Amino acid sequence: MKKGPGLFSDFGKKAKDLLNKDYTSDQKFTISSSSYTGLALVSNIVNKGGLSSGDVAAQYKHQNAVVDFKLDTESNILTTLTITDLHPSAKTVASFKLPDYNSGKLEVQYFHEHATVATAVGLKKSPAVDFSATIGTPGIAFGAEASYVTSSGEFTKYNAGVNMTKPDSNASVVLADKGDSLKVSYLHHLNQLNGGAVVGEIARKFSTNENTLTVGCSYLVDPHTLVKAKLNNHGNLGALVQHELRPKSFLTISGAFDTKALEMTPKFGLALSLKP
Repeated sequence: MKKGPGLFSDFGKKAKDLLNKDYTSDQKFTISSSSYTGLALVSNIVNKGGLSSGDVAAQYKHQNAVVDFKLDTESNILTTLTITDLHPSAKTVASFKLPDYNSGKLEVQYFHEHATVATAVGLKKSPAVDFSATIGTPGIAFGAEASYVTSSGEFTKYNAGVNMTKPDSNASVVLADKGDSLKVSYLHHLNQLNGGAVVGEIARKFSTNENTLTVGCSYLVDPHTLVKAKLNNHGNLGALVQHELRPKSFLTISGAFDTKALEMTPKFGLALSLKP
């Protein structure tokens, strides 16, 4: 598939990942393995609020097709089939979840040098239709997305935005929630942080006149250790340390507390991901 402006869902993704990815207040254990035949297995166990849950997932790759299968402790079964190169610039994704027989969805993504289009349709009698499109280049792109429910004849979502990317920075502006919220983010990689980055995000909710400013950073202590921190104007502070125990095996310790309510107990999370 050709390199173009990318999907609308990727607008601001780098900033969002730095501010949210790997932060947790739960305890999670993951073990995964793979074979030369294209089969990969992943098992997860999560303890959240004293309640434990888990799932087992398998992925099989063969030529231009990928099949994902996941079974969780609630007896839900999720199956996803992804096929690339049906057309040189197209990607097709089909998914369904049991026992919810109405959860099936078919998605088609088309990538062009200066445009990207994605359409997803629910596989039921009165499906919801999701559509997104972007135009531009890998450096700057304009895009929009919408969701339409055929049963009610209403749009449940329509968003628009612009995304700018340079080798060492990324900026995005997204108008979401049917025009009720605006989110502006900027991420910049700094050599002073050993390949880490700083990020700032401003989110405004027009209906409630509420503003949230969040700043964060990541720092590579050494090739195997990453430190991240974030703070918003409401006083919520979060930090994490992630260490690579061995190739593709990570230990992550994170914490969060309210600086405006120091009498409250801080939240801590632990995640161990092993790949023998």
